[in-house]
Amino acid sequence: MALAPEKQPKPAHLLDTVINRIGHIVLGKEHQVRLALACLLARGHLLIEDLPGVGKTTLAHVLAKALGLQFKRIQFTADLLPADILGVSIYQAEGKNFVFHPGPLFAQLVLADEINRATPKTQSALLEAMEERQVTAEGVTHKLPDPFFVIATQNPHHLIGTFPLPESQLDRFLMRIEMGYPDRVAERALLKGRDRRELVETLQPVIGPNKLASLQPLVARVHVADPLLDYIQNLLDATRRAGAFAEGLSPRAGLSLLAAARSWAMLAGRDMVLPEDVQAVASSVIGHRLRSPAGDRAVSIARLLESVPIP
Repeated sequence: MALAPEKQPKPAHLLDTVINRIGHIVLGKEHQVRLALACLLARGHLLIEDLPGVGKTTLAHVLAKALGLQFKRIQFTADLLPADILGVSIYQAEGKNFVFHPGPLFAQLVLADEINRATPKTQSALLEAMEERQVTAEGVTHKLPDPFFVIATQNPHHLIGTFPLPESQLDRFLMRIEMGYPDRVAERALLKGRDRRELVETLQPVIGPNKLASLQPLVARVHVADPLLDYIQNLLDATRRAGAFAEGLSPRAGLSLLAAARSWAMLAGRDMVLPEDVQAVASSVIGHRLRSPAGDRAVSIARLLESVPIP
């Protein structure tokens, strides 16, 4: 008698396993972990902005380990050059030609650590890679690995030695999140537990790059009803009204919001997007794309979400 084929776990169940595995190391930050995973499922890049020492680098490393991705870390400093990131062509006397030696950017998950400590010239070296997933050096285009994700960490602008990211660079990030301080329970577990770096090294992948690549197309299949599209368009229109924000959201921001909402719905095990999904990811998707005249961006975004009727 032939055995019945083994049932494959549903995407949401598999992704919950990833989240739980990460949660054993990154304590008390399930919401941030879900946002980060939703960002990667939507093939987006992630910006983590917060004070040093709250777990930004740890989250990036744990994500790479749990997803089985090749991981490279680039420490951004004021003297870092674009060639240090992209790679360099070196003349080979034997063949009398130049051979391109890929830089650390050629990895499936790249951590751009403290990205705003590098000069704008060096920051701009990531623009083509993040948008087109390729690098052009010496007139030759080199494809980057697939999948390819950039997770950048950024220190708050008031800290010494930082260069603000230009709008064109910020727009390459699908999401921007903050880690925040842990609650007392999580912090006590950190104080009593093993070193996080040791735990990261022992973490076994839950899924691999091939499985991740098979999950990403499912995001685009999550159904979006016309009233939900109206809701997203109304949010975009509200940001473009005079006085609400310095500049309104672009159409690309709307596409990013839609992709993130679809990922969030898939993480919840649903095959359609609800208004709650849009609201759950809105602040992370549009917060770094808006400048509020009032100065308090979080309050302005909360008012934006309150002002637009839910379908």
